[in-house]
Amino acid sequence: MLKNYDELSPVAIDCLQEIGNIGSGHAASALSAMLSQPIKMHVPKIRVMDYQSVIDEIGGPEKVITGIMVKFSGDIKGMIMFLLEDAFAKLVVRTFMGKDNVDVVKLDETDFSAVKEMGNIMGGAYLSALAGMAGFDVRMEPPSMTVDMMGALMNYPMIEFSEVGDKVLYIDDGFIADKDDIDCNIVLIPEMESLDILMKKLGVI
Repeated sequence: MLKNYDELSPVAIDCLQEIGNIGSGHAASALSAMLSQPIKMHVPKIRVMDYQSVIDEIGGPEKVITGIMVKFSGDIKGMIMFLLEDAFAKLVVRTFMGKDNVDVVKLDETDFSAVKEMGNIMGGAYLSALAGMAGFDVRMEPPSMTVDMMGALMNYPMIEFSEVGDKVLYIDDGFIADKDDIDCNIVLIPEMESLDILMKKLGVI
C-alpha cells in the first residue's frame, strides 16, 4: 500500500495528469455553458508538493485568494480545493450580476453564492472525470468557500488531512474567458487508502 504521495511513480503521475486533462475539459464545457461564452482551458500540470511550496507558488502566505473546498466520499474519499485569483470572482459577478469593479473581499450574499456555485460546478467536473476514468462512485459534499490569505486557507487541509503527511497533489491550471487569463490552481488530496485504491484500479501499482 502507498504510504505517501512521494511513492507515486512517473506512470502514476502521468495517469493523474490525464485525469486532470479530462477534468479541465469537463470544467471548460460546464463553465462555457454557465457563462454563455467560449472558455479555453490551459493544459494542466500536476506535481507532488508540500503545503509551504504550494503557498509560495501561489504568492506567499499573505496573498488573498478565493478558496473553494469540496469534500468527496464514496469509493474514494478526500478533498479538492480550488484556489482562484480575484479575476475569477469578478468574471462570475460581472456575468451574472452585471457588476464591475467588485471588491472580492466584500462580496454580498448573492455574489458569494454565485461564485461558490461556479466552484461547485468545477468540482463536479473534475470528480466526474475521476469517477468516469476509474469506474468509481464518487459523491460530492456541498462546497464551502472562503476569501482569505493563503496561509490561513491552507491550514484547513493541513489539519483535516494530517494523516496523509505534508504533501498534496498540486494542479497548475487556468483558463481564458472574455480575453481574461484566469489562474485556477487546484489542490487534490485523496486519503492515502483511496489513492492506493485508485492507482490499483488504474493498473499503475
